[in-house]
Amino acid sequence: MEKRAVFLVLSVWLLLGGSAALTFSSRLIHRFSDEAKALWTARNGNAGNGVVSWPKRNSLEYLELLIGNDLKRQRMKLGSQYPLLFPSQGSETLFFGNEFDWLHYTWIDIGTPNVSFLVALDAGSDLLWVPCDCIQCAPLSASYYNSLDKDLSEYSPSLSSSSKNLSCSHLLCESSSYCKGPNDPCPYIIEYDSDNTSTSGYLVEDKLHLKSFSGHSEESSLQASVVIGCGRKQSGGYLDGAAPDGLMGLGPGNISVPSLLAKAGLIQNSFSICLDENGSGRIYFGDKGLATQQSTPFLPIGGKYEKYFVRVEHLCVGSSCLEKSGFSALVDSGTSFTYLPPEIYDKVVLEFDKQVNARRISNQEDFWKYCYNQDVNDKSSVHLAPPPSGESPIPLPTNEQQNTNNTQAVTPAVAGRASTNPSAASSLQIPTLLCLMASLLILRCLL
Repeated sequence: MEKRAVFLVLSVWLLLGGSAALTFSSRLIHRFSDEAKALWTARNGNAGNGVVSWPKRNSLEYLELLIGNDLKRQRMKLGSQYPLLFPSQGSETLFFGNEFDWLHYTWIDIGTPNVSFLVALDAGSDLLWVPCDCIQCAPLSASYYNSLDKDLSEYSPSLSSSSKNLSCSHLLCESSSYCKGPNDPCPYIIEYDSDNTSTSGYLVEDKLHLKSFSGHSEESSLQASVVIGCGRKQSGGYLDGAAPDGLMGLGPGNISVPSLLAKAGLIQNSFSICLDENGSGRIYFGDKGLATQQSTPFLPIGGKYEKYFVRVEHLCVGSSCLEKSGFSALVDSGTSFTYLPPEIYDKVVLEFDKQVNARRISNQEDFWKYCYNQDVNDKSSVHLAPPPSGESPIPLPTNEQQNTNNTQAVTPAVAGRASTNPSAASSLQIPTLLCLMASLLILRCLL
């Protein structure tokens, strides 16, 4: 979040020989604000290089300076022995909207010599895979896309001196039952529930190029061994805009990049990711934040922590929190929209329709019936009306309630996400999903 100018008055009372008390005040201003720039120029003129270098507000340089200073202070406060790691090309995450299927991406380098890949960031899966010795892959030429100024890459293990096959006898090989012998390359296949989307190939071990940052030293480069899926054949959405240059799984599984970096003793077993459509997103491996920050516990499913599930206690529309609206939800950066169980969704849209002060679009099919007009040129405001009584039937959770660890696991309500089990089926029907997506887009704008 952008930092704004903060004003603080410090008062000091001095009694000097019976004289009246004196008050001294001090004002703090943002170091990159226009006021700070004017003060600097007034005091120093064009000293130094002749022209004062001042980062443009919300520019990449501006954000990098802010986060760099935050990291220094954070590391000094924590005093951790672990540095923060991020991709060698920088910690920035990128967003291309519809062209790349509404996912968030970052540039990484792998292999020796290093090759660059624009990978999607997916907290709902574990494997890092890239197009490799392709049989069937997405187009990689920049001319095929509107958002790229350089071609995407194809990985070839034979051209990397640091690459080696992950054998079927390796502990991380989960598909050894498909192997003919223990020394064969370990195969993999990940199939998705929708659009016949899949990636398949074999696993290799190679170097991921990273940079480290610590509050006690300057940035330094390092290479870490990770497991990479040589994605020879993709299908469905992976041929039509989603992750054309590969995907980095950030899940808690054994083969994910965060897990492998932690097991190697390079980082704490954590990462932070900020996703923003304006290009200011960031990803850091080993970042646990401040010790004073609040947290939400993850839930085990079937006794195992294989996904990032959290317990949703209540859903609230405006100031009204709905009864019996709790469920378990998957936190997944690879999913564009918010999905709800059908019975919860029905409650949300009914309450929303009751409160919203907007015209519903008519002549729509049944699963588009909760669509409303949000013309940005319309000067009339669209807002949720308060409940007639002025009070919520269920009040918003207090801070104490939000901090209470509720580890009771229930059957998760998940739709439209990856599954390694080809027989797995979504619990939601297509009409409900379409209706849900349309409605939640409005909810996110208005709440």
